[in-house]
Amino acid sequence: MEIKILSVNISREKGTVKRPVEEVTLNHNGIMDDAHSGPWHRQVSLLGKESVDRFSEEAGRPIAFGEFAENLTTEGLELVKTSPLDRFVGKDVELEVTQIGKACHGSTCAIFREVGNCVMPREGIFARVIRQGSLRPGDTLAYKPRLLRFHVVTLSDRASKGVYADRSGPRIVEWLNKHFEQKPRNIEVKHTVIPDDASSLSVLIEKTTYDEVDVIITTGGTGIGPRDITVETIKPLLDKEIPGIMEMIRIKYGKDKPNALLSRGVAGLINESLVYTLPGSVKAVNEYMEEILKTMEHLIYMRHGLDAH
Repeated sequence: MEIKILSVNISREKGTVKRPVEEVTLNHNGIMDDAHSGPWHRQVSLLGKESVDRFSEEAGRPIAFGEFAENLTTEGLELVKTSPLDRFVGKDVELEVTQIGKACHGSTCAIFREVGNCVMPREGIFARVIRQGSLRPGDTLAYKPRLLRFHVVTLSDRASKGVYADRSGPRIVEWLNKHFEQKPRNIEVKHTVIPDDASSLSVLIEKTTYDEVDVIITTGGTGIGPRDITVETIKPLLDKEIPGIMEMIRIKYGKDKPNALLSRGVAGLINESLVYTLPGSVKAVNEYMEEILKTMEHLIYMRHGLDAH
């Protein structure tokens, strides 16, 4: 899918309408000579003609390109349906989506005072420059949605031998699919069953993190049994630990069910991959996934340097 650039616009001051120009140059800070240029995540703003036309009909008057302070006025895609980390790729430039919409400052904003309202906070998007170059009206950019990749790993001697069916791993897969089915986000989920063996787990983690899989979720091996080796294997590999998630889950469910406090699960970052180690029961998977999914996307964005607060 492609979007067409209808207008390229700049302004010297923030909070003011932008004026169309013949061409803009994109560098590592954004668009040269534009007030929003800088070393941050909202370097370039984009607004689709689809959104402008809807607002123009509501307002009862034509809306000029750049009037909502967008750098790039586009056509061909409902931009608000994109997601952070998606990319727009052109012959000379590449942009990565960093934010969908923004806070509206109301009457303190010059655009709001002049136009009476603003569609940018609702349907505009922001991006940062990945590859530098120039853009002119008439140029096209290919839309490349970011695929989030997950790897679910079940650790179980008996399940790996086919003695009984693995239930916790497939349950995690169900949680992931259900969570993302209503979102404008493509995902890929792989599921592997291995025995409770530290060497097998280490090799799998090394390969998966080398492939830069976004999230690894293990299930099983978080107790204190002689074959429970998941935590001992994963924890030394963590570049950064995220202790609050697992601590909160243990406390939340441990109040009424003390056995929940016995899980030693950890969460953290290995290279570019988020890693969570869950207990092996379906009941525990349900409890953990309900909480983990509340912050997972935020952590993915943080890992990529996006301020998604």
